[in-house]
Amino acid sequence: MPIWMLITVSSAFLQNIRSVLQKHLKTALSTTGATFVRFAFGVPFALLYLFVYTKYSGRALPDLNQAFVFWVVVAALTQIAGQFLLVYLFAFRNFAVGTAYSRTEPAQAAIFAFVVFAETITATTLIAICVTVLGVMLISVARTTFSIRSLITSSISRTALIGLGSGAFFGIAAVGYRGASLSLANGMPEPDFILQASVTLAAAILFQTIIMGIWIAMREPQQFGAILRAWKPALATGFTGATASFGWFMAMTLQHAAVVKALAQVEMLFNFASSVLIFKEKINRLEIVGCGLIVCGVLILVVG
Repeated sequence: MPIWMLITVSSAFLQNIRSVLQKHLKTALSTTGATFVRFAFGVPFALLYLFVYTKYSGRALPDLNQAFVFWVVVAALTQIAGQFLLVYLFAFRNFAVGTAYSRTEPAQAAIFAFVVFAETITATTLIAICVTVLGVMLISVARTTFSIRSLITSSISRTALIGLGSGAFFGIAAVGYRGASLSLANGMPEPDFILQASVTLAAAILFQTIIMGIWIAMREPQQFGAILRAWKPALATGFTGATASFGWFMAMTLQHAAVVKALAQVEMLFNFASSVLIFKEKINRLEIVGCGLIVCGVLILVVG
């Protein structure tokens, strides 16, 4: 199995843990506060990974060119925007449809990569992306009164459009991070995906922490005290979040962002494993079908 696949699956597992920790933090923090700790408490780990790697590999830091700065800013801001829209969806009663459409991120990433970087993927990979996206969309509406027909016919509803917007922003962010990481190779003697990913992670997470820190200071200053009181789970969230992002960036330096994001849908399988094995919850037929489609899509990626 290619190394980018191993890194992606590991990152998906860590992201699942991060999501559980953030859900726990939501009992003590606002949505903005819980999102902020993902970045702020991840900064020390991002800098640590960069320091350790450069120290023991003997590699010098690459020059931060204009293309790198541009794509980091674009990716960081669109990632925040995608997360905001995803959270905003929960204000609607029928948010499940919108959430399902937000899962079209891999397909949208493929489109953006083709338009901006002229990146192309094989027909087999495109099929795998479509299969995994369909599987995740089925899971998203499995516990609602929505049917496949309603999922399709409601594609122009407000929640669907917000969901598509969320997926679009996440797709742009994925492509942007890949573009930023790849741009660093221009000023290096030879490409180094670990160094490129660690520099991209450090720059992005620092920028996001500053942006969100300013926002909270202006809109929810009381959250800083609550965040300090919840420093232990916040630190764990920062560690898992930064480590997962480090993995995403390494994988997307080695492989197309859309392909990485398609394989990353295995996170849903980890979610269900936690639900069944830890919380003893039952899953319905549609969820089983969705999981099956994700597995099929992953197998197509691996074999293809």
